[in-house]
Amino acid sequence: MSLNGIAYALGAFTAAGGTIGFVKTGSVPSVAAGWTVGILYGLGGYRLQSRQSYGIELALLASVVLGGASIPRALRSGKPVPTVLSLISIFGLLIFGNAFRKTL
Repeated sequence: MSLNGIAYALGAFTAAGGTIGFVKTGSVPSVAAGWTVGILYGLGGYRLQSRQSYGIELALLASVVLGGASIPRALRSGKPVPTVLSLISIFGLLIFGNAFRKTL
């Protein structure tokens, strides 16, 4: 799968997850964070697809933001939602971090 496809998929997962969190619990922060990170992934994917600059960096930023919010919560609580979000962020950090490293 291409980098832009991965960015689009991660964006869809995070936006859908934020929406589901809002529907289930009424959590406005869930929907705001989910859509913000999803839009960052989507914008990164779009910029990668159209061969514009900063696509990898935007997707990497989305992974850093997601990981910064979810990894500490997953370690503290051990609940499934933060754990899955942490795994998504680690996957994004590995994929987009490696791609960024190759551009240096």
